[in-house]
Amino acid sequence: MGRLHDQLKENGYDGHELRVMLIRLLFCLFAEDTQIFNKNQFYNFLVQRTQQDGSDLAAWISQLFDTLNREKRLKNLDEQLNAFAYINGELFKEVIPPAAFDAKMRQELIDACATDWQAISPEIFGALFQSVMNKEERRNLGAHYTSEQNILKMINSLFLQELRDELATIKTHKQVSVRAAKLDVFHDKIAQLTFLDPACGCGNFLVVAYRELRLLELEVIEQIQKDSTQLIMDVSALIRCNVNQFYGIEIEEFPSQIARVAMWLIDHQMNLLVSDRFGMHYARIPLKQSATILNANALQTDWPVTDYILGNPPFIGHQWRSAEQQNDVDLVFPKDKKFGKVDFVGAWFVKAACIMKDAPKTRTAFVSTNSITQGEQVGILWGWIFEQNLCIQFAHRTFQWQSAATGKAAVHCVIIGFGQDNTLKKTIFDYEDGKGLPLPISANNINAYLVDAKNQFLESRRQPICSVPEMVSGNKPIDGGYYFFTENEKSDFIKKEPIAEPYFKRWLGGEEFINNTVCYFLHLADVSPKDLAKMPESKKLIQKVKEYRAASPSLPTQKIADFPTKFHTSFTSTENYLAMPEISSERRVFMPIAFLGKSVLCSNKLRLVADATVFHFGVLNSTMHMAWMRTITGRLKSDYQYSVAIVYNNFPWPLNPSDKQKQTIEAAAQTVLDARAAHPECSLADLYDPLTMPANLLKAHQQLDKAVDAAYGKSKFANEAERVAFLFELYQQYTAPLQPFDKLRASQKSGDDSVASVEPVKPKKIKK
Repeated sequence: MGRLHDQLKENGYDGHELRVMLIRLLFCLFAEDTQIFNKNQFYNFLVQRTQQDGSDLAAWISQLFDTLNREKRLKNLDEQLNAFAYINGELFKEVIPPAAFDAKMRQELIDACATDWQAISPEIFGALFQSVMNKEERRNLGAHYTSEQNILKMINSLFLQELRDELATIKTHKQVSVRAAKLDVFHDKIAQLTFLDPACGCGNFLVVAYRELRLLELEVIEQIQKDSTQLIMDVSALIRCNVNQFYGIEIEEFPSQIARVAMWLIDHQMNLLVSDRFGMHYARIPLKQSATILNANALQTDWPVTDYILGNPPFIGHQWRSAEQQNDVDLVFPKDKKFGKVDFVGAWFVKAACIMKDAPKTRTAFVSTNSITQGEQVGILWGWIFEQNLCIQFAHRTFQWQSAATGKAAVHCVIIGFGQDNTLKKTIFDYEDGKGLPLPISANNINAYLVDAKNQFLESRRQPICSVPEMVSGNKPIDGGYYFFTENEKSDFIKKEPIAEPYFKRWLGGEEFINNTVCYFLHLADVSPKDLAKMPESKKLIQKVKEYRAASPSLPTQKIADFPTKFHTSFTSTENYLAMPEISSERRVFMPIAFLGKSVLCSNKLRLVADATVFHFGVLNSTMHMAWMRTITGRLKSDYQYSVAIVYNNFPWPLNPSDKQKQTIEAAAQTVLDARAAHPECSLADLYDPLTMPANLLKAHQQLDKAVDAAYGKSKFANEAERVAFLFELYQQYTAPLQPFDKLRASQKSGDDSVASVEPVKPKKIKK
């Protein structure tokens, strides 16, 4: 079908007409395998009525489409055309220009008939749509087609499991008359439920939700039949659920048409299942009811009030919004400049919250990138949502999103269900490695970071909440690259200007730090004017940097043009210090952290801690800190983006650890350093790649985790969600209103043992 689409488009048949053509052909292929048409009726029509060169195929197809739209037909209509059923539903109402086919295109269509379309779920049509979109179109639309597996994760938690449990309870009633009455009430209930997907795409969520609702209804009908002493003569009288309970909004025309047709097709599939179960044919042809699918901009359109709102809104970061998308979010987001940092998907959460504020029974669940539960967005978006008297009722923590389409993007997602009812049983679904089956965890409360803890928002802080050394960013050169040298470039420069040799410093950015790449920086900030006068080659570079900064569109950069040997921001240390990369791969269980010598210069892509000890190294290298980081920090694509103000400064260190606990952590941390030193040929990237991590290093980290957990007063955590929930409780102790942050710091300085005290200790041994 994708190839046929491409050939029609290449032939000049494009736009609206092509989309309608493809949808209608899709329906015909499906219809002849699902008893809407007779078996092989469309295939025989193509083979027997059209020429092999395809020259008359367009004319015959146009006649077929017209025939399918007519209930009253001409008496002398071609017999083979007249045998096709009347479809209605306005699917074939619009008259479109005929296409032009050739022999190859005709054969593509005939080959498509060979597939057994009855076995194909209409949910896959979203993948068909994506297969004919180019990558740039997918990026602009934020189009991601969710697999059925992930759709079921959402709808099971949102409504389906609750309905199944209710039905199971009804079926346990021993008195038939009571059971019958309750079944009737339950049947009416599910037949009146309404559903909205305000970013429905090709209707995947609506299709799967409707199918599961019909399967639930079928179970009700089978129980009625089981309890009844009379034979069911007309099953159609017992079916109450219909596609008109479902609503969708989609901005693009083609997927909105697919969604409408997919709902008809899944309805027909379910009717075939009913026919099979009860031994009598049941079909809703001609089409009379349909799902309400609006081809409209959801952020500019009023949403109908339904029982459930669900779906997979566009995944577009706030920095990637187009001008049109920016206008859309301006219509939806509260008039607060802070919302400018909230991703595009947040507009759907806000609009749903506005509806639920006045519709207390409505519940919502959306798939989203996990960005809205990390970093700065959390307090902005969820702070406002919680103020609307809403709560998170269930959540799937970060998992790897799986698409039903080829060329799928790598996205890490969450599913969040929220509404007004705070009495519902709350469940967190956790994933051990972002894949596989989720582990359900009962929760008292689910906060915006998707852990069982109070509704707290980690603010951006300038200072740590605990008494630990400050973390800062490294040096920001803004030099246009003029001061950077490879090994060979450095040698060549020194040959021309030997006096410059002492001023070359080893330079580490994030990539150099992780991969042990050799790079040098010509650091001229401390060169005396007298010596600099003897360095003409260096002076040329200084002039180029001065001109580069002066030409910058950034005013702060222009201001430092008069100081071309100085960093924009600088970091110096008289002692060895800790360093970690700002960006680290999400594949790593442990973010690489290491001690560096005082002579090494680091870029602002590294996070640095002066005055750090082996104790601090140990805690920061622990699973405790890594779990906090993975939950709290923002991301660059799927990689971790470590935030000093959000992650480090809010991290709750062990509460008042004993000297023995500190010494145990130091000893375990030193073992980690020794394990690394045993592999001098390896970079940090090699050492911390999950597939290449040495066994002795992994074992050393496991021992370090035991030591750190013991300092926290815990010996075992069931999962990462439980670990982070524990840290939030500790965070609450550090930041409780009864003991404000300033007082906590003061009490630490006074030596009060009743509060946290994490004092620096001198390292026994440090290896670079």
